[in-house]
Amino acid sequence: MSQLAASDVAVEFGATKLFENITFTVGAGDRWGIVGRNGTGKTTLFRLLTGEMLPTRGQVSRQPGIRISVLEQHRDFGAAETIWEAAAGPFADLLALERSVIEQAARLEHDASESALARYGRDLERFEREGGYTVAPRVDAVLHGLGFDPAAARTTPVAVLSGGERGRLGVARQLVSPAEVLLLDEPTNHLDLETTKWLEDYLATVSATVLLISHDRAFLAAVVDHVLHFEGTSATAYTGGYASFVEQRMLRRLTELRQYEQQQKKVASERDYIARNLAGQNSKQAKGRRKRLERMPRLSAPVSDEATMAVRFEVPDRGGDRVVIADHVTVAVGERVLVDDLTATVMRGDTLGILGANGSGKSTLIRALVGMHPVVGGELRLGGGIVVGYYRQDLAQVPLDKTLYDVINELRPTWDRRLVQGHLGRFGFSGDEVQRRAETLSGGERARVALAMLMLGRANLLILDEPTNHLDVESIEALEDAIEAYEGTVLLVSHDRELLRALTTRLWVLHDRHVTDFADNFAAWEVVSAERQHAASVKASEDEALRRVQEKKKTARRADAERSERDALRAARQRVVELEGTIHSLETRIGELTHALEDPELYTLSNGAVRASQYGKELEQLKRELERALDEWASASELLDELNPSVS
Repeated sequence: MSQLAASDVAVEFGATKLFENITFTVGAGDRWGIVGRNGTGKTTLFRLLTGEMLPTRGQVSRQPGIRISVLEQHRDFGAAETIWEAAAGPFADLLALERSVIEQAARLEHDASESALARYGRDLERFEREGGYTVAPRVDAVLHGLGFDPAAARTTPVAVLSGGERGRLGVARQLVSPAEVLLLDEPTNHLDLETTKWLEDYLATVSATVLLISHDRAFLAAVVDHVLHFEGTSATAYTGGYASFVEQRMLRRLTELRQYEQQQKKVASERDYIARNLAGQNSKQAKGRRKRLERMPRLSAPVSDEATMAVRFEVPDRGGDRVVIADHVTVAVGERVLVDDLTATVMRGDTLGILGANGSGKSTLIRALVGMHPVVGGELRLGGGIVVGYYRQDLAQVPLDKTLYDVINELRPTWDRRLVQGHLGRFGFSGDEVQRRAETLSGGERARVALAMLMLGRANLLILDEPTNHLDVESIEALEDAIEAYEGTVLLVSHDRELLRALTTRLWVLHDRHVTDFADNFAAWEVVSAERQHAASVKASEDEALRRVQEKKKTARRADAERSERDALRAARQRVVELEGTIHSLETRIGELTHALEDPELYTLSNGAVRASQYGKELEQLKRELERALDEWASASELLDELNPSVS
């Protein structure tokens, strides 16, 4: 069934054409990846699909009554005061009904009239029918998956969140909404590696149709089954996953190039004939060919990768063999220790990936290395002859009060205008654009300026803190090629798994204030630490099941504690107590195994993979036992609820 469709759609702003001739159809359950260079109109397409904006030409159709959820760019959470309220915003009416049911249940102890019982029964039946018991566990599960503590989220104000945290909360609010279509605009921008993997798995389980704009190639490869590629002034739809799209795009470009070159040869041949015969005895034929040539529909030159930014990093001086030396280093922010007792050495030629959850201290460790943050213990220093090029995640290295021309000219004062403009042209800025002030740039444009500045540093140590955050796929691929060809040393903080797989030669993994030095690449780390993800998924499943049980317990009807107990009631209560003890024991062991599997040090041991596999098998067995215990507890609790009112 078609849910969304675009037919020959075009958008123009005055004389400026954003895109044209876009046609595609979205079926129920499809997973579409929307890719293309920054500024080609991907976000505008979302506005067309929601009806917020009308196309200049063409038509956008939507299935009648369809509910579409789109992530708001400005993260507006309305009147919600706490994180939990903001995430659960789409279910405000149902949650209000839940509060009413709980209040009515409490009042029944004093007012058990027929009308009160009838109202309570109606509201409870409606609450169950509309999925009320699943709302809170669903919200909790999504918040947990996106890195929030569901219990703390009920009291933590939205106002205290950072920009990145608000971004994650916006994704959470969107994921829990009761919509048939989810429009996700760069959902992984504020997520770390483990949270991104959770989002992949979550999207695989939802029945909603998904359209997502993303530059994360690994995320796209794991999620999408269709691709809409914005290129030039149009977009082409491809069926198949991201890898299939890459192959189809290459073949399409080759075909378009071949057709264009054949037409250009034909045009040149015709022009040559016309020029040679227009004034001769074959003048009539020449004039006829000229008319046909004028009427011939011309193919445009195919868009190629040559339009992508051209970045190259050079190493004028190789520097010493020991590039970074850490000797019992401790890094803290205030009273909070982020890195404790780090002793390690980065050698020349390493491409070191620095991994860790959001807030674990990756950026702070880098800032300490470049002297922008003090260490509270030990020594952290650079080797002899090391020149650092530092790409900051916040792009603060780009002076906002200067024009692009002045930014580059100050770094190369001996260059003439042609060389300055030529350098900016390599990063997509041409003509009058070089006179724009940096404060007017988008995030992607500012990132390209930062790379243009970095390229002029001629450093032998590149420190790159989330360099792909604002770049489109084509620019990321160009950056990846440049780093791969670079002959210096690289420290790379990134959540882009494709980039990490392609480039890293070793890893520092930050976990619980400790840095694990893993002497292999990211692809090897993914293999040996697979049980970490397994442990995280089991823990998330366990948490959701327990929250579901507790939610039902909270809204279930309470019996009078003063009623006399018969043998059946006493046995039922005893069984509930026994099962709660079993559940507690299973939870404790699951927590122990999860903690062991989350520790990166396990995977550096000679028998680490074997032990992790054993822990994983035990964890899976405990998960099944916990599920059985929870089912038995739910049945025993229902029996207890049934017996309670029947005992006088």
